[in-house]
Amino acid sequence: MPERNIDHGKFGARGIKGSEAAARQLDRLAGGISTPVEQKRGLTARLNYLMRSERSRKAAHEAGLPSDRTVKAWRDGKRQPSKASLRKVEQAYQTVRRQNVARSMKARLNQDGRGTRVELHPQNQSQVDRRFQRHTPYRTLNVRAWDSLVDAWADNDSGRMEQEWETIVVDLGSDWGQYEYVSNIGFAA
Repeated sequence: MPERNIDHGKFGARGIKGSEAAARQLDRLAGGISTPVEQKRGLTARLNYLMRSERSRKAAHEAGLPSDRTVKAWRDGKRQPSKASLRKVEQAYQTVRRQNVARSMKARLNQDGRGTRVELHPQNQSQVDRRFQRHTPYRTLNVRAWDSLVDAWADNDSGRMEQEWETIVVDLGSDWGQYEYVSNIGFAA
């Protein structure tokens, strides 16, 4: 892959990996609990979501949530989780939420083969010396096959997500490497 950025940001360009931006947008589309986990309301809502069914409970414990007894004590307010435990609760919630919405997300994004238009905003080059700047226009791309990207997102597999993103961006033609890092990616479902 000749266009891969080896020293991203060497001259001051700012951006994030396209796959990371796509994951952030998928998280936004998936929705969820907006109250922070540090607040009692947010913690209780996440724990209720995680303990709602046997399947969710099993996935939550696999993601690092402690025993049901400890979770019950947290929900009842008898014990307070540590900061590390709060991070585990948030991680478990995100994992279970992604797994639960992945199937509907694929259907919404694929739209029976019509796909979804993706807007690619190039990386910010305002801090790059003018002689090193390259003209990178705003681009749009219609993505028709979302299944493998959404599966990688649901599994929280950043390596696979990066590979799947590259297979999508290659459709831009010879300048696809300019969109390995972006300032933002937008799409809706």
